[in-house]
Amino acid sequence: MLSLITFVPLAGAAIVAFAPQRLARVIALGASLVAFALSLALLAGFDAAQAGYQFVESAPWIPQFGIGYKMGVDGISVWLILLTTFIFPIALWFSGESIRERERAYYALMLLMETATLGVFLALDMFLFYVFWEFALVPMYFIIGLWGGERRAYASVKFFIYTMAGSVLMLIAILALGISAGTFDLEAIARDNGAFAANTLLFLAFAIAFAIKVPVFPFHTWLPDAHVEAPTAGSVILASVLLKMGSYGLIRFNLQLFPEASAAFAPLMIALAVIGILYGAAVAFAQSDAKKLVAYSSVSHMGYILLGIFALNQIGIQGAILQMVNHGLSTGGLFLIIGFIYERRHTREMNRFGGLWAKMPLYGALALILALSSAGLPALNGFVGEFVILQGAFAENPLATAFAAFGMVLSAAYLLTMFQKIFLGESRDPANDALRDLNWREVVSVAPLIVMCFVIGLYAAPFFNLMSSSVTGLLTGAGLAMK
Repeated sequence: MLSLITFVPLAGAAIVAFAPQRLARVIALGASLVAFALSLALLAGFDAAQAGYQFVESAPWIPQFGIGYKMGVDGISVWLILLTTFIFPIALWFSGESIRERERAYYALMLLMETATLGVFLALDMFLFYVFWEFALVPMYFIIGLWGGERRAYASVKFFIYTMAGSVLMLIAILALGISAGTFDLEAIARDNGAFAANTLLFLAFAIAFAIKVPVFPFHTWLPDAHVEAPTAGSVILASVLLKMGSYGLIRFNLQLFPEASAAFAPLMIALAVIGILYGAAVAFAQSDAKKLVAYSSVSHMGYILLGIFALNQIGIQGAILQMVNHGLSTGGLFLIIGFIYERRHTREMNRFGGLWAKMPLYGALALILALSSAGLPALNGFVGEFVILQGAFAENPLATAFAAFGMVLSAAYLLTMFQKIFLGESRDPANDALRDLNWREVVSVAPLIVMCFVIGLYAAPFFNLMSSSVTGLLTGAGLAMK
């Protein structure tokens, strides 16, 4: 099951590479939808009461070096698999409106990236994890570099250098762990982590690699450039899926393998989380480019996820996992919303708009829902995740939690200011007068995201139930259950 989910997009990419140009999008969308259907079957067969890995697949790969092909899923990764397979078809569907050249190459790269990200969330061998991790960088590099904006070369190179620098540190740490343990099997190392639990150097090597991907302040500077220059679908995938690779890695590797070092560095990580929350919000408020505003909002909102992870308790970590899903839905939706207007006006400067609510009421209503979701309005998904994170973090550091809570006020300020500049008041440019409301293709792109924002916001219990046993098992196995 897990190999099917992971490699169906890869098979689709191979077919797309040799298919006629006009069929590339249809084949890519079909392969991605098959992966989503398989992930729903996975969810249906998942046992929420089981703490360990399920659907495990294992086979020797390079046995003389302790390397194997091992895949598994638990309550921590299952929602990220669903998020990935849910977001990719949406991004591919929207791409039909914006990608007009080299379509075959574009859709093949998107499917390759889907396989790589799914592999990251499912791999239980550290060598296999690293292969998928590195593989995910290449398609995004080309998607930004070939289909991005005016500064796409700069943004793609910066993205690649930053993430590759972190990957080198992680590679060294994986080699040290694998050689010391005699195996690269993550489960086996986690079961016998006494030798590594307090290892500061290994903790830092993994933490820096994952912090760059999250991104954690001050490793965040690659993200706004990548978002602004990437095509809309690339920004959606980057925000919704690729950033979650970093936060997932912090839970799966740092907390599970180095619990004592995690506890020792928790105050520093919480401080960086709060700085990121407030800094990202403040810089977002100063932006005139709507896409750059949403990019900096990611720095702020990912700070909440880091805060929940290093609360090192059941409530905080569960809130962080749910907020990974929430951020993917809300921020991915906002990038789509900005993409809709950019396709019409070829500008993202908020001061060039104004009064769009009167001309595009459906567009305005959908944009408002997603803005309020990202701002954390009760009854929408963002509120549930952030509230649970703050609840978990308060037990660890009440003062830091108070500052983090203030970030929710700043979030509402910059998001509603963006909405006001674009949709309310008088039109600031005659070119706006000819704008038409969303077409059915655009509505189909964003509607599933909005539905899920309400579903999670109104009834989040099933999401927490599915991850509860796995989070408890992780904390108990790492000796953090009493924290």
